[in-house]
Amino acid sequence: MNILLENCSGYHPAARANAPAALRGVSLQVASGEQVAVIGPSGAGKTTLLHLLACALKPAQGALQLDGRDPWALSRGDLQRLRGELFLAPQVPPLPPRQRVVTTVLAGRLPHESLWTSVRSLFYPTGIALADQALARFDVGDKLFERVDRLSGGERQRVGLARALLALSVAGPPQGAKAPSGGSAAHMVASVGASLLLVDEPLSALDPTRAQQAIESLTQAAHERGATLVATLHHVEMALRHFPRIIGLRDGELAFDLPAALVTPQLLHQLYEQHLEELTGSPPPALQDVPAVPAPVVMHCR
Repeated sequence: MNILLENCSGYHPAARANAPAALRGVSLQVASGEQVAVIGPSGAGKTTLLHLLACALKPAQGALQLDGRDPWALSRGDLQRLRGELFLAPQVPPLPPRQRVVTTVLAGRLPHESLWTSVRSLFYPTGIALADQALARFDVGDKLFERVDRLSGGERQRVGLARALLALSVAGPPQGAKAPSGGSAAHMVASVGASLLLVDEPLSALDPTRAQQAIESLTQAAHERGATLVATLHHVEMALRHFPRIIGLRDGELAFDLPAALVTPQLLHQLYEQHLEELTGSPPPALQDVPAVPAPVVMHCR
């Protein structure tokens, strides 16, 4: 899916009524099938950008086009169909706590299934093998039938990423399609699925080994399906290693838009100025030598 942003501004989804815009005058273009990492310090506008691209927020200013369509000029039905071509994976995936993992992962296919199929899948999941394969790519295949509330934070995040993988490719024929002669619908692979994958901080709860595995699985799956991938990342080294294009945001504005090979340490220090602990993973130099203040001793008389 092609993306075009022209002088776009927007407000954070949880912003107060009088809060300033989280994103201001951003213009960029992303080609279909491209993979882009968005980096920047906390509060830079990364999450707001993803919500604009997911058509969850209407631009306060400027224009957004997805495959040449202005989402907010479409009818309600056309807008809903366009949203079915997108998948937003938030940093904290909204997983129903009492639901089985298999059902949660298969929910990635809901935009492309009929109401009856969706309801039936709550009780009799179809596509269990697909869910198992997606979970295995993130090394949580053994959690297939576990309840979500029994998972650790890192496991929940990986389950959310597995759901995103299923959104990219929907098994079975598109609604209304017939199986080819001599074959069955069970062996058909639909050409439908999300063509734009938006992932917000997918590695925040993962250790370095799991993070490496997760980002490789995401980028490989998007490449296999020809989907556009836009991911926000605090892990700058992962962004530089796995994404050919890096977008830097700071204070809601576009700081740079460059090939990964041209993102220098100097640019990164300028981007994370006053937030170097987010870049290096350690406290700022001014605070490293400050001795810890001992906690006060509280005495209780009885």
